[in-house]
Amino acid sequence: MSHVIVIGAGVVGLSVALAAQARGLSVTVVDRDGPAAGASAGNAGAFAFTDILPLASPGILRKAPRWLLDPLGPLTVHPAYALKIAPWMYRFWRACSPRAVAHSTVAQTALMDLSKAELEPFLTRTGTDHMLAKRGNLQVYEGEAEFRASFPGWQARTDHGIEFHHLDAKEMADIQPGLSPRFTHGTFTPGWYSIADPKLYTLALAERLQADGGEIRRAEVAGLALSDSGASVILADGTSLRADKVVLSAGAFSHRIARTLGERIPLETERGYNTTLPSEAFDLRTQITFGGHGFVISRLSTGIRVGGAVELAGLSIPANFKRSEVMLKKAQAFLPGLDPTGGVQWMGFRPSLPDSLPVIGPARATPNVIYAFGHGHLGLTQSAGTARLVADLLTGSKPSIELTPFSPQRF
Repeated sequence: MSHVIVIGAGVVGLSVALAAQARGLSVTVVDRDGPAAGASAGNAGAFAFTDILPLASPGILRKAPRWLLDPLGPLTVHPAYALKIAPWMYRFWRACSPRAVAHSTVAQTALMDLSKAELEPFLTRTGTDHMLAKRGNLQVYEGEAEFRASFPGWQARTDHGIEFHHLDAKEMADIQPGLSPRFTHGTFTPGWYSIADPKLYTLALAERLQADGGEIRRAEVAGLALSDSGASVILADGTSLRADKVVLSAGAFSHRIARTLGERIPLETERGYNTTLPSEAFDLRTQITFGGHGFVISRLSTGIRVGGAVELAGLSIPANFKRSEVMLKKAQAFLPGLDPTGGVQWMGFRPSLPDSLPVIGPARATPNVIYAFGHGHLGLTQSAGTARLVADLLTGSKPSIELTPFSPQRF
């Protein structure tokens, strides 16, 4: 039986491990902190299959100058990190051209369609289907101008056959009572799913992997090495773990490990912040996206989560929880009935590539190492689709979508 080591015990890594296991492969998962210790624990819990437009787009360029002037706003570059991230920002700017956006949208759409098709069968196989909810998403707008500015994005979704409904204030109130009257228009997308709690879901995947004979090993990975018939994972204590294949899915730390094979992938970290309030904080009936302010509010089985935004500050600069506080104050203003007390703050690292697409494919040095990282805001959303694609690569099957746009060597 072929042996696969998966580096990373987040939702993508564990989904890949389970998909490999289902193909009859022996699987060991290695992670420095164990399952669900990173971004998989604190995300908004959404399967955002209709979110086919890349973050890198002309729209974000229009908003960025205004946002960047606010150190606690939806998009911030930490002053101490500005020089280091400049090359990534230049690549991001280039990825915002209309031609690049069109290319990325086609690729993103294909991965979203695959991920949606794979999700429910994956949940059924792993015994986690009871955790899925289908409450939809409501995007809200402050005034006619902001509403109309969203139309090109909705036209792209129309072209792909995605269902949505534009709403006035009364229609929004029927779906979600309690919104501030400042929001005059909205768009409801029924095909937006959510998970009961992303951390509990990821932990359930870990339990299923182990129950089916997989191993999860807590250890820090220092690098990768090649061997005649496979690859080796080198741990920080000097131990070498050999495998027939290795999958690198270590989130925001993946590029450091890939560099040990001589591969430089421009992965950066979008630091996301949130506050999770008690469940009784608000009668939330659907996920709400406050696009003009860069955050969402979601109902989980464990509470009401208010979070989002982007802080580009790398992996080492201390967290700035004033960002969580600002979002919570805005949420209270936008939902006047929201009780802001009793919340728990969190910050996590979202692994992000400048063109908003993940890398899925073999390393330049060897086909025995496969990369699967860089999903940005969409790791949970694209986890089942990525798992299917990596399992195909591990077993020599033809991937069900074209992988060229996701090539690790595209940069």
